[in-house]
Amino acid sequence: MPRSDNSGLTSTARRRVSSTAPWTALTLVIAAIVALPILIILAHIVVPSGDIWHHLATTVLGRYITNTLFLVVTVGVGTFVIGTGTAWLVVMCRFPGRRLFEWALLLPLAVPTYVIAYAYTDFLQYAGPLQTWLREAFGWSQADYYFPSIRSLGGAATLITLVLYPYVYMLARAAFLEQSVCVLDVGRTLGRGPWRLFAGIAVPLARPAIVGGVSLALMETLNEFGAVQFFGVDTFTTGIYRTWFGLGEQVAAAQLAACLLAFVIVFVLLERWSRGKRQYFHTSSRYQQLPQFPLQGIRAWSAVIVCALPVTIGFLIPCALLGHLAFQQGDTRLSANFLEYAGNSLILAALAAIIAVGLAVLLSYGTRLNANRVTRTATRIAAIGYAIPGSVIAVGILIPFAWLDSQINTWARTHFDMLVGLIFSGSAFILIYAYVVRFLAVSFNAVEASLGKVTPAMDAAARTLGQTAGGTLRRVHAPIMRGSLLAAGILVFVDVMKELPATIILRPFNFDTLAVRAHNLASDERLAEAATSSLTIVAVGILPVILLSIAMRHSRPGDNGKHEDL
Repeated sequence: MPRSDNSGLTSTARRRVSSTAPWTALTLVIAAIVALPILIILAHIVVPSGDIWHHLATTVLGRYITNTLFLVVTVGVGTFVIGTGTAWLVVMCRFPGRRLFEWALLLPLAVPTYVIAYAYTDFLQYAGPLQTWLREAFGWSQADYYFPSIRSLGGAATLITLVLYPYVYMLARAAFLEQSVCVLDVGRTLGRGPWRLFAGIAVPLARPAIVGGVSLALMETLNEFGAVQFFGVDTFTTGIYRTWFGLGEQVAAAQLAACLLAFVIVFVLLERWSRGKRQYFHTSSRYQQLPQFPLQGIRAWSAVIVCALPVTIGFLIPCALLGHLAFQQGDTRLSANFLEYAGNSLILAALAAIIAVGLAVLLSYGTRLNANRVTRTATRIAAIGYAIPGSVIAVGILIPFAWLDSQINTWARTHFDMLVGLIFSGSAFILIYAYVVRFLAVSFNAVEASLGKVTPAMDAAARTLGQTAGGTLRRVHAPIMRGSLLAAGILVFVDVMKELPATIILRPFNFDTLAVRAHNLASDERLAEAATSSLTIVAVGILPVILLSIAMRHSRPGDNGKHEDL
């Protein structure tokens, strides 16, 4: 029998604990690094800010709150209606073009919100093509007609909804594909038609997925900067940027970031409270092909219109407008500096993707080796970054590293009579750090799901053959997870390419990416020139949409993905 010491642990158990202890420590360190910006923001709540906070509270804070709440409520309702409705149609109904809409409804996800804002502003403004044609066709003057302004709070909410509804569509469709036929059959025998099945059975069963999709859309709404700043809508993200760079008040900016963080925490707590202890699950493990309701006549064409409108308005029209602008009056300077802007974007995105996937592997494997309460809590902390707006993360990172650079320069000037410059806050280091904190959850969820499919028996077999924990990860798990690691890396890569709030705040001097270039040109009302960079970002974003569509088509258990369609 293995020896036992006074602590009651056998020698085998001691070896196992000693081999997993470094992984547990590494998990805790990663969680601490990721949580640092959030802790910095929370710590600034009690720091005195002088009269500037009183000035903000009496002038613009109320507008920040009301505008942010309006965006959250409007986008939440809009994404729920569009995402859930279209998901039900493509899963449960048969109508012309259904197979096309299955993947086409995801396409707006490839368009950053600020890009669609630039496209529609040029098209719908007073001097734009549409209003110019209306005046010429009907002989109108400015006083003869009313045309709603796209550059408004309502316009921002509409465009954000059109870009973010695919989050709800994606998760709702997956939930509908996984639902049990038995439950639907019971509803049909009780005389319920497609609408009553949808409202009374399918939506309640899919509630966790739908709420998850709406939550993702709301987090992105709170993170939005480019579109609201371009439209002149005051929100917390624009207020943070203006307070930091316009007023030079880092404490007040951090406290505004803390207010925005409070919004996030409240939404998360409300969702969990509303869920309570209720659970949503199926009692059958048998999956048959889902029944489909054939639509004919006016119903079929209504379904086509309902599915086509979000794709047309949220993807086809903006891309066509941007393509026309880029072809006619594109960014001439971009032709000379395109490699520089694209290179900056690609390098940052690639480095952030590699680091994020690597950290995700370490976190998920460390939890697998030692799944105690400490490691599970640490992984939850590390994955919280995606719920935090980029502007909040940027402020939480810039404050400590700017202080660190100041201390280093003070020391160098005192001892060597020289300045070493901004080593951290003036380099791309903090930019990559912000990307990793923001998007680590994207890669972690994909890696954790893939690692969970590997049976623990393979770990045990590898260990009995003399492999260490690291050797088992490298030689056994990594080859199995190769596809998921690639998918996770692509998702992070594209998210970084589109990211704007943190990039605007943290980018080094004279360092532009495609997103920053598009934003700067649009801010100067040079929308035609901004179209070139914007189209490039959209083109890169289409790749993960294709991968998501392929994965979702084969997501139903027991389904070979070979459905016949009308």
